[in-house]
Amino acid sequence: MHASRPVGPLIRELGRADYEPVFAAMRAFTDARTPETQDELWIVEHPPVFTLGLGADRGHVLAGPGVPAHAIPVIQTDRGGEVTYHGPGQVVIYLLIDLRRNKPGGKLYARQFVEKIEQAVIDVLAAYNLGGERVAGAPGIYIAEGPRRGAKIAALGLKVRGNGCTYHGVSLNVAMDLSPFSWINPCGYSGLSTVDMRTMGIEAPLADVQQALAHALVQHLASTAEPNKPTEAPVGQAT
Repeated sequence: MHASRPVGPLIRELGRADYEPVFAAMRAFTDARTPETQDELWIVEHPPVFTLGLGADRGHVLAGPGVPAHAIPVIQTDRGGEVTYHGPGQVVIYLLIDLRRNKPGGKLYARQFVEKIEQAVIDVLAAYNLGGERVAGAPGIYIAEGPRRGAKIAALGLKVRGNGCTYHGVSLNVAMDLSPFSWINPCGYSGLSTVDMRTMGIEAPLADVQQALAHALVQHLASTAEPNKPTEAPVGQAT
């Protein structure tokens, strides 16, 4: 008799952790999981690091004064997208999800999965009276109004394996040193403006935003919706 499949993802809080061990742990978890393995969300805050998506152009990591990228490590990954920056004051949530597992609305497709992640970010920003919006062809969330309209505040980059299991995830800028974003071409776009919640006038404890986003993701992943056309993995542009 097969064990029943667990419902809803387990939320793990990793605290502040270096990128490479967490990246290795995501892959190991995904290698070892079975159809009965519970989905998980990993909440983490990283020390400064640049990461590159599959096929990313290293030329988008710009030279700093004397040292490329100001000596911040540059790590190759297997997610979608170009170059991104992670650092203190940023919410990072990794989504280790089996998209083929039966859910209330049936299995999730990659594009539908991305839309649910983006909507969770929009909902969290709205709870802090910030308007966020999607931009066609550029995954992530951007400021929707005011003088900083179009500045990117959240990014996502995913890996979806052939068996429908995902890892990597989403980042939301809360209260960061934004300088390192100027040392790269975020998403491969020169001059793309990035912003955080603090710059938008919102002072919020990182832990509060971490919990808000994690629970919004759980809520959206549990909801039903019509599936969209599948997208090939890996998915996403990160910045």
